[in-house]
Amino acid sequence: MDVELNRDAKHIVSDWLADLNAALEARDPERLGALFRPDTDWRDIVALTGTIETVSDRAEVARRLLEAATKSGAQDFAIDLERYPPRNVERAGEACVEAFLAFTTAIGTGAGIVRLKRSDCRAGEATAWSLLTSLESLRGHEEETVLDRAEEPAFERDFHGPNWLDRRREASRYADRDPAVLIVGGGHAGITAAARLKALGVEALVVDRMARIGDNWRKRYHGLKLHNQKHSNHFPYLPFPKTWPKYIPKDKIANWLESYVETMEIDFWTGTSFKGATWDATEQRWTAELDMDVADGVHRTLHPRHIVMATSVSGTPNIPEIPTLDRFGGTIVHSSKFTSGAEWKGRPVYVFGTGTSAHDIAQDLHGSGALVTIVQRSPTLIVNVEPGAQLYDGIYYGKGPTLEDRDLINVSVPLRMMKKAHRILTDQARAHDAPLLDALEQVGFRLEFGEDGTGWPLKYRGRGGGYYFNVGASDLVAKGEIGLIQYDDIASFTATGLVMKDGTERPAELIVLATGYKGQDHLVEQLFGPEIAHKVGPVWGFDHRTQELRNMWIPTPKQGLWFQGGSFAQCRMYSKYLALQIKAAEVGLR
Repeated sequence: MDVELNRDAKHIVSDWLADLNAALEARDPERLGALFRPDTDWRDIVALTGTIETVSDRAEVARRLLEAATKSGAQDFAIDLERYPPRNVERAGEACVEAFLAFTTAIGTGAGIVRLKRSDCRAGEATAWSLLTSLESLRGHEEETVLDRAEEPAFERDFHGPNWLDRRREASRYADRDPAVLIVGGGHAGITAAARLKALGVEALVVDRMARIGDNWRKRYHGLKLHNQKHSNHFPYLPFPKTWPKYIPKDKIANWLESYVETMEIDFWTGTSFKGATWDATEQRWTAELDMDVADGVHRTLHPRHIVMATSVSGTPNIPEIPTLDRFGGTIVHSSKFTSGAEWKGRPVYVFGTGTSAHDIAQDLHGSGALVTIVQRSPTLIVNVEPGAQLYDGIYYGKGPTLEDRDLINVSVPLRMMKKAHRILTDQARAHDAPLLDALEQVGFRLEFGEDGTGWPLKYRGRGGGYYFNVGASDLVAKGEIGLIQYDDIASFTATGLVMKDGTERPAELIVLATGYKGQDHLVEQLFGPEIAHKVGPVWGFDHRTQELRNMWIPTPKQGLWFQGGSFAQCRMYSKYLALQIKAAEVGLR
């Protein structure tokens, strides 16, 4: 039965594509509009519009799609025979026909996905619910073509001349040239961007102030692990070994970053601080200032044509103004500087915040024997790490399409469909977690479940946090083993602790501010000046016009300035499109 249904899916999509191509060739918006549902969404990733944008509703989709297809030369939409075949799936609670597409544009090839509700396919007049178009490769600059051009001779005639290692070391010094791209930040965001650029033959240099690659993970608190499973967190080109655990420890991640840089031959300068840059409009390049090995006072000036800020969504600690906290005579530390609770055994500690870092640190302190209390400042989304938190990554479970195909499915889901799907998943997670959630409310913990009940993924995209995947700390809070107070119940701080509004005094020796991080836009004014900061505007969070994250992975209003960040999966997926755009600019195809 499934085979017959999937065969039928192929016929449905083939007929729909024939009509799509005919409507585009005829330049007929009404004929094109008839192929889409009234509530359709079209998401384009660089292929037709040159940016990342979602367009909604039939008339606007028809108008914009025809306009963009004409301008970009998009044509020959067909089922992609090299990918997973058309099939019947469920998306956002709806039975759908889903198919991978291929097409061409004036500058390259495209990959897409069309999705049609099954209920719209029965009368023979199929209409699309969603359409993705994305740039797959640049003609003449495909990764395979670049690799072939860079292939070295089978052997060297001069055995005493520079070998591979000599050439690698010399090239990474950039002593006699500038990189085309300077990437600021050497975590997973910067490294994945560099790997994608290298595969396209674009010279990119990563700089990071840490002394060792991976230290941004290695130096975090002792018990940290990734809170989602490895199958959604793979890096481009080089997935994690199958023998690795589902939830990867921080030091394993740190060492992976280090080995990935070596294996992928990424140019990386450690111990290097990016001090800022100015744009030279005449030369069409940046003047970037770098301090290296600060103790020795080494300084370098580089002139890249592009700067990619990859300092992560959570790059700069957010230290809020907390009235009277300056009176406290004990230790105050931001969560980014917290490493272990071992020295606080038997001592009173307060952790401000109820997000992931706060809960993990509180659990670490509790395990070390500290007398720990969480201070809740605002309602927080809590979901058990299994199964609830993993429901949203369902596309990466089980057999089926390749990782690359699953990534394409992931980016094909427009915001409106995503919200519907996530409401369903959040309801399922709440049902699974009901005993825990009830117990938390009974001890006074304030809960919320995301905008309109859409759960944690959209909270991450909107503000970069505000939730916790429970790996044990919530159970300890519910049992009273980790204390809980509300921030609004604190009257003031003293040299030795806190005074509550009911007059009770609470001793404290350590206060951990797990108060989150500032977004990437915080650094723009500091490093590039107020004029560029104003021109670029906010980074991260949704732009309601485009229904996309602001200034992420696309040309910003400031020429030559780009942003890369987000989760491991986001960086893996979107670094591809970031690199394609930079390559296109480098070879004059933009």
